[in-house]
Amino acid sequence: MNAIVGAGYAAAPALAARYSAQRAIALWLQVCAGVVAGVLIVGGVTRLTHSGLSIVQWHPLSGILPPLSQQDWAALFEQYRASPEYRLVNSTMTLDGFKPIFWWEYAHRVLGRVAGLVFLLPFLGFLAAGRIARPLAGRLALIFVLGALQGALGWYMVASGLVDDPRVSPLRLGAHLGMALLLIGLLLWTSWSVGSGHGRRGPVTVPARAAIAAVFLMALSGALMAGTRAGLAYDTFPLMGGYVIPPDLLRLEPWSRNFLENLALVHFLHRAMALIVLVAVVNFWWQERRAPWGRQFTTARNGMVAALALQIALGIATVLSAVAVPVAAAHQASAVLLYACVLRSAFQSGTQR
Repeated sequence: MNAIVGAGYAAAPALAARYSAQRAIALWLQVCAGVVAGVLIVGGVTRLTHSGLSIVQWHPLSGILPPLSQQDWAALFEQYRASPEYRLVNSTMTLDGFKPIFWWEYAHRVLGRVAGLVFLLPFLGFLAAGRIARPLAGRLALIFVLGALQGALGWYMVASGLVDDPRVSPLRLGAHLGMALLLIGLLLWTSWSVGSGHGRRGPVTVPARAAIAAVFLMALSGALMAGTRAGLAYDTFPLMGGYVIPPDLLRLEPWSRNFLENLALVHFLHRAMALIVLVAVVNFWWQERRAPWGRQFTTARNGMVAALALQIALGIATVLSAVAVPVAAAHQASAVLLYACVLRSAFQSGTQR
């Protein structure tokens, strides 16, 4: 008996150290998710201010240095003046007018690099200290690879606007946003799994999956709105040009062109996705409330509904304001908040079964 008790006391410091390491890893991953969300939000402002094509080259390492002299500014502006956006859209822009759009795109790129360092350096430190088990290490390595691909995908998106038509491809913009949301989801889910100590005890329910998918697809439809500038097509709510369903949704031939070129259809589909999200999230909330574990984690579920209300209200305000930059940026940020809240509620639901 004494030997057993002694072994228990001996194991206690090891268990405490392991628990402390798990909490540290979970906190680190949540910080990483927050930084990626910040990159996403700054990227949204960059798109809203039409700043995304101000830097016409991609230098992953040397590109972190800002212009330090008047000669540096002159060289960057000269590169921009050779771009289609300058020739076709901003031909009267001066160097003083160029600087604000440059800083937005520069901030977006630098934050992306910061996100990579915030992930990589602690990851290597935890590995060297032996704090990360092999299965978790493999998953985190995959997340890092996806983050690196996200940077390349960002340049692939920008490059699509450096041709004859100075607009980035809406599809590439959607892919870039989708990858960012995927990274945020993986970071948060992994952090919660590590922090809980036992992971999920049951599968994610169908209502939870439906809510996650609906919010994700709504965000992608928002990327199409931003890429095509379809948000400017209507500034009224709930009607669109006096109609519940505008009559010209499929006016282009062939019909497939409408999904990227017909601003009425792009705008209508985003509003339709908002209704789908409303139904999916409220249904998820209701099903969880009726479940045997319904009295637990009410804060997370109620926060999810509050985030939904905020997202819808900001979406309406964005339309009525004719896509005013501060309102539209808040709308994009609230989409990330809603996504995180739905994921949190889904994770907590799984731990109860």
